[in-house]
Amino acid sequence: MVHATTTAGHLAAWQSRAGTLPPVLADALAVCAQNGVNEHECGDVLDLLAMLGCDAHTQASALWFEIGRTHPLVWEQRAASLPEELQRLVAGQMAAERVWALHAQRPPEGGSEGLRRLLLAIIRDVRVVFILLSRQLARMRAAVNLPEDERQELGRLTRDIHAPLANRLGIWQLKWELEDIAFRYLQPDTYRRIAKLLDERRSDREHFIRESLFELGEALRTAGVKADLAGRPKHIYSIWKKMQRKALEFSDLYDIRAVRILVDSVADCYAALGIVHALWPHLPGEFDDYVARPKSNGYRSLHTAVIGPQGKTLEVQIRTHDMHRANELGVAAHWRYKEGGSGDADFEAKIAWMRKLLEPRNDDGELAAELQTELLEDRVYVLTPKGEVVDMPHGATVLDFAYHVHTEVGHRCRGAKVNGRIVPLTHQPHSGDRVEILTTKIAEPRRDWLSPHHGYLHTSRARDKVRAWFRRSAHDANLAAGRALLERELKRLALPDVDIAKLPALFHLQTLDELLVGLALGEISPGQVARVLQESQQPSEPIPNVPAPVARPTVFDHSAITIEGVGNLLTVLAKCCQPLPGDPVRGFITRTKGVSVHRANCASLARLARRDPDRVIEVSWGQADAQAYEVTIQLNGYDRKGLQKDVVGVISNANINIIASNSRLFPRTGEVEMRYTLRVRDFEQLSTLLDRLVALPNVVEARRVGAG
Repeated sequence: MVHATTTAGHLAAWQSRAGTLPPVLADALAVCAQNGVNEHECGDVLDLLAMLGCDAHTQASALWFEIGRTHPLVWEQRAASLPEELQRLVAGQMAAERVWALHAQRPPEGGSEGLRRLLLAIIRDVRVVFILLSRQLARMRAAVNLPEDERQELGRLTRDIHAPLANRLGIWQLKWELEDIAFRYLQPDTYRRIAKLLDERRSDREHFIRESLFELGEALRTAGVKADLAGRPKHIYSIWKKMQRKALEFSDLYDIRAVRILVDSVADCYAALGIVHALWPHLPGEFDDYVARPKSNGYRSLHTAVIGPQGKTLEVQIRTHDMHRANELGVAAHWRYKEGGSGDADFEAKIAWMRKLLEPRNDDGELAAELQTELLEDRVYVLTPKGEVVDMPHGATVLDFAYHVHTEVGHRCRGAKVNGRIVPLTHQPHSGDRVEILTTKIAEPRRDWLSPHHGYLHTSRARDKVRAWFRRSAHDANLAAGRALLERELKRLALPDVDIAKLPALFHLQTLDELLVGLALGEISPGQVARVLQESQQPSEPIPNVPAPVARPTVFDHSAITIEGVGNLLTVLAKCCQPLPGDPVRGFITRTKGVSVHRANCASLARLARRDPDRVIEVSWGQADAQAYEVTIQLNGYDRKGLQKDVVGVISNANINIIASNSRLFPRTGEVEMRYTLRVRDFEQLSTLLDRLVALPNVVEARRVGAG
């Protein structure tokens, strides 16, 4: 880390010491000397970064950013040869420029919290925040010579973005000055009025402080407590804020007069507090223990108010020297960055800690607890075409964005652009992306938006809005859509003979209409239907004579079958119909292999039953959750490059094994038929897989091969 005792705001003093500085900083100073930059601003920024304890890479990146801004060709020529860490720090500063531009474009009543969040989302290295705060303070100090409109805009940016960030980081040395200068530019009359009131009473106040420090010093020495005492400066903006918050006049503020006690240990803090309260009566309700209960940004100190000499109120702050250093520099006081340390897990944890720290919270205690855990960024901050920031959960799509903007925008959405490029509605934007929704005049959501496997909607809020739209539509249309979904699910699972009249009870519903409407609105998924069918384990009663399905042998654990009224018998799944858990099944007692288990609608079983009806017995699925069963599925669609690869990828991602596969292409029509024999766990896994497969481009149908 580089410290300097330079003339504030002048780069020449730094350049004169280049031979004693780390090479990365000396190199940046040399390039600045060769190319004109704002020397006063750059020197001021370096001074502030040194005060914050930032390392040479951080300081050098502040100079390189200025070079890139004023001499882009020089930056382009040198950037590739610079250390990757330094390039990343400069890139973070350049990304922040987008936030400043958005702030300038926002409407007067627009909020700033979204912009602060966007800033943190696009900056990947926490040190960039220190550079931004230091540069802004340097610019504010020099803005007195700017035109009025530029000074006002700079003041608003500071008030809305930089001062709140410095506050949340606890960097008081920057916070107070940023707030005071911004207040001076934005409300000059009020600023001058309070400054005049302070000046008018300055001599009396200074005499009172000297008297108070003398009495307090004597009391501390008598008690044997070693301490450093000083008057505490009051800042004009904080005085005005307290007057506004408590509706007080200037003369009613008790903490215009304040002193600070610095001691060596925490024990001395409480000893000094006792001495203060013994020396002067304290004001009830005006004591805060931020040592035992630190603020969420790490601030620690004892605050009390007393009736001091001459019967005047006096604020007293008590802290250790370490606490004072940490309080003045905030987060920066705790961190020391190593060269090339960006990959350090501890460093990354501190970045996450700072980001959580900067998020607004009402409950400081809750926040403090959260800071002890590992924190990850789980939000994205995207922009509307007007530059307003929209905060969405990670994984949200552009369709989620449309519903976030307005329900009608979502209903009428038919496309989207991200940064001017057309994207599908399933596209997930990143922080900083500008999203534009393309709409039609007619509100007409699609039912497949509700399917989680299609990936259109990530947030429950958006799905609820789509369901509400369909719920308001014609009841008959919902019934028809639900019936179509149910029939499609039964067909693709090869379950044509399920008694759907029994399904509502399995879902704890009163009528079939409720089930169908639930399916239509996405409140019940086809996968849930598959799971309930499996759990019901009810054998079918009639044995229709239908063609046998194509099947392959299966891996089977005999404990998966329960035989009614009989003890343990050898069982085997029939190869002719390949039953799966949840299929209605019956058993046939063979002469040599025990009980052969068939699907209840198996044609082979029907022939055996006609020949030997007494050997047909009732069986049901037992508890075999961990079994694997073979099943054949068929996909129909239109051929394209990479189709087979995409299908295999979906199956693999579902953790399903492929046992065999074959496909046929019909060149004249371009149609393709693919069959896969898979090892699946149960109906629910199969149903979910079929959903994902049919969502692939060019796949028209995906179903289980079975009866019918």
